[in-house]
Parts: sequence; C-alpha cells; structure tokens
Amino acid sequence: MEDLKQKIASFSKKDLEVRKNWYSPAAEAYNKARPRYPQNFIEQVIQLSQLSPDCKILEVGCGPGTATISFAQLGYSMLCLEPNPDFCELAKQNCSSYPNVEIQNTSFEEWSLQPEQFDAVLAASSFHWIPAEIGYPKAASALKENGHLLLFWNKELQPSYEVYQSLSAIYQKYAPSLDRYEDWEAQQKVFQEFGNILIDSGKFQDIQFGQVKSDVVYSTDEYLMLLNTYSPYIKLEPDIKKALFAELSQIIDHDFGGSLLLSYISAFHIGRKI
Repeated sequence: MEDLKQKIASFSKKDLEVRKNWYSPAAEAYNKARPRYPQNFIEQVIQLSQLSPDCKILEVGCGPGTATISFAQLGYSMLCLEPNPDFCELAKQNCSSYPNVEIQNTSFEEWSLQPEQFDAVLAASSFHWIPAEIGYPKAASALKENGHLLLFWNKELQPSYEVYQSLSAIYQKYAPSLDRYEDWEAQQKVFQEFGNILIDSGKFQDIQFGQVKSDVVYSTDEYLMLLNTYSPYIKLEPDIKKALFAELSQIIDHDFGGSLLLSYISAFHIGRKI
C-alpha cells in the first residue's frame, strides 16, 4: 500500500509549471479519445450531494470539459479552473453554448480564494495533481456550510485479460514497464487509497463512494489515440512509441478486426464539509 501512496503522491510533487503543460502534447487526443462520465453516474452524484438546480459549482482542473458539460447542460452555474492553456482553449470551445460556465486559465493553487461561495467543488480525475495539504483545505474554504467535495475518477480503459495477453509480447519487446493489467482488486485498492486521503484531510465527513462500469468499442486508431493520453505514453521515447504503436496496430487489425471492446470504471468520492 505504501507504493500506491507514493505513486499517487508523485503526481502532486511535479513542479507546478510542469503540471501546467504536462498534457499539452496530448490535449487534442485527450479531448477526442477520453470517455465522459456515464449519465447514471452523474445522476447518482447529484442525488447523493443534494445539488439543487441553483447550486454554484467550482471545478478544479476541468481539462477540455470532460465532466463540465454533464453539469453545464443541466443548468448549473460553474466556475472552472484549468492551468493547461491548451485544455483551457478546448474547454472554452466545448462549453461555448453554456453561458452559465466561466473558464479561467489558472491553477487551483494560484486561484484567488473566494471563501464560502460554492455549493460544490468538483474535480474529475484531477485532484491527485494538487498537493493534499493545499487542495483539501482550500476546497473546504471555498465551500459554503455543508457544501460537498465531488471527486471523480475514470480508471484506464482496458481490453479483456485475454486480449491483453495477446498484446503483452509487443509491450515486452518495446516497453516492458507498460506491460501491466489492473484487475478489479487492484483498481479497488486505488479507489480506497483516494478515499483514505480524503478522510485523512480532516476537512470532510459523511464520505460516500460509488462506481459504475462501462463498456465501449474503440477502433484501432481511436485506441492508439487513447493510449497517447496516458502519462506513461506521454513520457515514452518517440521512436519506441512509433515501433510499439505500429505492431499494436498490426495485431489489432489482423487478430481483432480493427477494433477492441474496452471496459472502464468510473468512481466517485463525495465528502461534506465539516
């Protein structure tokens, strides 16, 4: 479990300027390939956090608006913070039809706190990028009395274990460190650790957890585009990535008809301000 804690903490330890631009090489791919959060997932969160239509939401690290749109289209007033300039522009484009959404190109750390102004603080696959000693107290300070922190997590999309085994030899050939498969138990441990960090902050109570499993089909090109959005692939040497992707493309086209059935878990933690 200590290794998992260190892995989660490693994201927030990156220099702020590095974090601001980390996803820039993959911003367009992220916008096109990353899945949104399922509608029944969003409905559960709204019900459990008792978000009325007139609630005001602060979103931390909105990316290209992956979760933003789900709330914006329901009429919620939103202030969305996004430190990456490329993501910020994409989010503005994606949310251009929602006048109730304001997007600012800034980090949560640098944002000028508006104390007790928000009914909910939302962070979709982003809060682990912020040092816990900064993120949780600042989120609590931004919330009104009894306001809620909404933490969303979309785990990596994965093919079946049988398909993974077929692809494993290619990874062993080019990028052994990327040859891994996260089973259900391993993913639950990750969610549990995220929940423990929320509890340990001492700023939130009545912690609620839920998850939804989804299946999607990606073409070969869509799947490779998706892989390009994950941190280990962003760090990969270009020549190695090119060779890896060429063989992955060949086997997916030849053995699996040019598409893969992928599954992923969307999970949430909800905490009420103490």
